[in-house]
Amino acid sequence: MKTLEELKNFYESTLLPELKVLEIQRLKVRNKVLLGGFTIIPLAALLAFFVKNKDLAMLIMLLGIIAVFFISFIAAKDYRKNFKKGIIESIVHFIDKNLSYQRTGCIARSSFMDSKIFTRRPDEYSGDDYVKGKVGQTHLEFSEIHAKYVTYDSKGRRQVHTIFKGLFFIADFNKHFSGRTVVLPDTAEKLFGQIGTLLQSINKIRGQLIKLEDPEFEKIFAVYGDNQIEARYILSTSLMSRMVEFKKKTRRRICFSFIGSKVYVAVSYGRNLFEPRIFRTLLDFSPIGQYFEDFQMAVGIVEDLNLNTRIWTKT
Repeated sequence: MKTLEELKNFYESTLLPELKVLEIQRLKVRNKVLLGGFTIIPLAALLAFFVKNKDLAMLIMLLGIIAVFFISFIAAKDYRKNFKKGIIESIVHFIDKNLSYQRTGCIARSSFMDSKIFTRRPDEYSGDDYVKGKVGQTHLEFSEIHAKYVTYDSKGRRQVHTIFKGLFFIADFNKHFSGRTVVLPDTAEKLFGQIGTLLQSINKIRGQLIKLEDPEFEKIFAVYGDNQIEARYILSTSLMSRMVEFKKKTRRRICFSFIGSKVYVAVSYGRNLFEPRIFRTLLDFSPIGQYFEDFQMAVGIVEDLNLNTRIWTKT
């Protein structure tokens, strides 16, 4: 895998000239956003001040804020497109030339549900930064995903809830499984101890709770499946050790599943990934380093889980 030192050399030779051009565009976008904010918001506040109806005053302020966000979106649209095509795509190809990048693509909703990691079907589903290709002998694909469901309260007000936000990864496991094995963060046992284990064991939606002989793994993850023997076959001692190390390395909420002939990995993030910043200079290596590390983490799942070691033959 590429090193940070190699990235710095690539940054100086290839990315920096492009970033200098984009920096000029960024400053223009920033100025438009600031101009809109410093004119529309004060005007909306002044108008709201003279309105006696409080609800109408609040509406005026809300419309002012929405107008500023709309101006920001329109102003940044071409900048964002140019940044992703010129910088993000270059970083992906730098990591591995066998990978392709689609700025507006994402993992299909059907593939997201096929993972069985999430039991609720999303009402709203979106994503971007789709990467697909082959690392060694392993086919993979991943993208940023934001899946949400919608509820309504007693007054009919719409409420949106996040099912998952982060990187969603799919790779060929080179073995066809007849059952399904899902590995989730073990939050119940951490919170409730033995009662948590009992709650896990009666989780009929997930299937059988599968207990394994690895105390460290059991502290971090809870395993569910419909085939005890197959689950233990998949989750070998070495694979469990690698999953634990991957969890420690990323320090994020991570879920896995093994279904059909694929491994699915969901890595939660609280922030949007691979997005250009309007109010921060592009002529700074640290954001580029962060983009690189996030992509490297996703591509590195192949190595972290040892997926290129073909110990099985598909049947």
